[in-house]
Amino acid sequence: MAERLRRFGYNLLPRPEPPSLVRVFLRQFLSPLIYILLVAALVSLFLEEWTDAGFIFLVLLVNAVVGAWQEYSAQRSALSLRSLVTAHARVLRAGDAFEIDAEEIVPGDIVLLESGSKVPADLRLIEAHGFEVDESLLTGESMAVAKDARATLPEDSGLAERVNMAFAGTLVTRGRAHGVAVATGLATELGRIASAVLTAELAKPPLLERMERFTFRIAIAIGVAVALMAAVALARGTPPAEIFFLAVALAVSAIPEGLPVALTVALAVGMQRMARRGVIVRKLVAVETLGSCTFIASDKTGTLTVNQLTARSAALPGFPPLEFTGEGTAPEGDISTPEGRPLVAQMAALRRLCRAAVLANEAFLGQRDGKWVHHGDAVDVALLVMAHKAGMTLALKEECPELGAIAYEPELRYCASLNRCDDVQLAFAKGAIEAILPTCAMMATERGDVPLDAQAIELAALAMADSGYRVLALAEGRVTVAEGAPLEHEHLRGLTFLGLVGMIDPLRAEAAHAVAECRRAGIEVSMVTGDHPVTALAIARQLGMASENVQVITGAQLKDAAEAGDAAVDVFTANARVFARMEPQQKLEIVRSLIRLGHVVAVTGDGANDAPALRAAHVGVAMGKSGTDVARETADIIVTDDNFASIVAGVEEGRIAYANVRKVIFLLISTGAAEIVLFALALFAGLPLPLVAVQLLWLNLVTNGIQDVALAFEPAEGHELGRPPRPPQEPVFNRLMLERVALSAAVIGGLAFAAFQTFLAQGHTLEEARNATLLLMVLFENVQAFNSRSETLSVFSHSPLRNRLLLFGTLAAQLIHVAAMLTPGVQQVLSVQSVSPLLWLQLLGLALVLLAALEAHKALLRRR
Repeated sequence: MAERLRRFGYNLLPRPEPPSLVRVFLRQFLSPLIYILLVAALVSLFLEEWTDAGFIFLVLLVNAVVGAWQEYSAQRSALSLRSLVTAHARVLRAGDAFEIDAEEIVPGDIVLLESGSKVPADLRLIEAHGFEVDESLLTGESMAVAKDARATLPEDSGLAERVNMAFAGTLVTRGRAHGVAVATGLATELGRIASAVLTAELAKPPLLERMERFTFRIAIAIGVAVALMAAVALARGTPPAEIFFLAVALAVSAIPEGLPVALTVALAVGMQRMARRGVIVRKLVAVETLGSCTFIASDKTGTLTVNQLTARSAALPGFPPLEFTGEGTAPEGDISTPEGRPLVAQMAALRRLCRAAVLANEAFLGQRDGKWVHHGDAVDVALLVMAHKAGMTLALKEECPELGAIAYEPELRYCASLNRCDDVQLAFAKGAIEAILPTCAMMATERGDVPLDAQAIELAALAMADSGYRVLALAEGRVTVAEGAPLEHEHLRGLTFLGLVGMIDPLRAEAAHAVAECRRAGIEVSMVTGDHPVTALAIARQLGMASENVQVITGAQLKDAAEAGDAAVDVFTANARVFARMEPQQKLEIVRSLIRLGHVVAVTGDGANDAPALRAAHVGVAMGKSGTDVARETADIIVTDDNFASIVAGVEEGRIAYANVRKVIFLLISTGAAEIVLFALALFAGLPLPLVAVQLLWLNLVTNGIQDVALAFEPAEGHELGRPPRPPQEPVFNRLMLERVALSAAVIGGLAFAAFQTFLAQGHTLEEARNATLLLMVLFENVQAFNSRSETLSVFSHSPLRNRLLLFGTLAAQLIHVAAMLTPGVQQVLSVQSVSPLLWLQLLGLALVLLAALEAHKALLRRR
């Protein structure tokens, strides 16, 4: 294998390379506001204002460096998550099945495929059972293609006609197959078109598009306001050059041009935090959407439970119930009845049942290096463990060679095999009791095979389900199938019912608490399962998810309701919290109904048939361990440990990320609006302009360059799961945001204007008044950064050390400004000078009025 890997290389396709740091840096200059600043710099050069021109170019450079660093870091963070989700494939090597990384497949490998798999390489099929593949990626044909391993085709057959091939990148929608790898990596059909298929540019997330449109509208509004103020200043005799530079500086300072980048950083931080809690985000906007979901429709097996099925009970017709001890996949434990050890006749009946369990089984259980290892479906593995306890092993498959099989598919709800045992053709079937009983005419008892008593069997199954067991039925019977013909459903007639097996999949220890946390967060949770409704309700009661029979809806009921129309389905789904005996395609109907009812829906899925529901939901959640490639590629997020508690953690992180987005928006919009208020008051009062152009640019550079990004790293406030979800129709700029922005702009702008007016009235020069006003504005924006940490919690209720980046960034912004006031050369450029410690403290006290105003608003809000 190593030699072939060296010869053919890894089975990889080229991935779209992220833009280089240089390209990201140059992209920072592609903005209308940057164009305005460039024009201003050129005009400064034309007027021989060398200092102003140099400062504007410095602002452009620093802005580009900071913006490029933020964007490049966010991209790298997102790309680093790729390594956490690796594609796997099952191959036959040395006669045994192994699961390996798909990139290690080499030509000559025998690859095993099943429903839900993504084909890892170009394969020549050598065996196929009911095998269909979605080849739309290559051919554009939306219908799945039925494959035939026995077909022989001309060499010049078209891609769509090669029914004996499975191509890399296509998705298995039905059946099972074995195929030999004939091409990997760039040598595959997909590899030949990889540059066109895989390097397509990704669309921007809708949230960022909305924010860009929002920024554009704000820019227009501010542009109009700036134009009006410029007209007023011109009418009062202000020199045109000064007005031009002022308008440019005011527009650049007030328009939140850094908002899209800051939001990207906020969402990227959310992605990283989710990844640390086992939730991989494939689509950036899902960070925010998951946080606002109102309903989670979850699978049971492996998500709410640990996915370690154990056969604990068996019911054989005419015998007392059997109990199996032992845990996990090591076949160790005892078999007993309520009266003690089972009798010889009962053990014989059990071995007959176990023979069916082993032969109608695709899993593996054996010892390697002294340890028990297994692979395959959890149900199949649990049955092999049970059979081992009864002395029946996989050696049976050599004694009874397989002649054909019906692979398990969710819509069939059973599987079957055709075997030759002692020169007799026998069919063995296992599956849901509703699927197996109609195929049976007899049942095995102590007195031999007697006519089937379906009612007694159904009562026994109901009793097992009522105890929380997942119930499986097994049957066998003689059938006649022509040599070479496939085993079909029609052959399964007149079988002998062998018994029931009760399996238990223990609940995850944290599942009940996670469901309770969802309830506390205003999120409804339902369970979608193929289990019997009685079993499903018993589990739901343990989880605190449901308690009454009326909260349980079966697949049959949903099907009948669907025939009556959407309104009938909505009546069921509005109150149902347990969906039992569901077929995978019915999950899509559930999701659509919940959306019609006004919910923001997150749905979990692991199978190929879950893909439509995952795509239709607001947030599709795929399972990282048990999920198929189809489910993972369709989903918005992937839960690496298949744990429901991780989904709840993702909801919490999503809410934190959305809250941080609002904090960034509030800081940028409120400070920009305050600058407009300050200049508007000065102009209408007939006073000189309170700040000059370079001072405004400096203010924008010192405050917004650090603090807005630092807010994106704000940790949880602690009550994220203690409040209801955000209404789906609620805009980011809602009433609360408007109140806070208006209050902040009025306080900052009003007090800054009053201070400027007072300094002038006290006989200070215009330069001294502007110097003090600039320092006051820096202090205001330092204080506003801490006001932005929460919309409802007091600044004093959470430590500033919880976000050290914001704390030290704010201190750095203030120290940089103080250093500028003390540094020769910079003093002349900014028209600033040092101030006394007393004046600095007085201005700080004035800035803290803003803190008091917003604290009062928060207190009023909490009372309201």
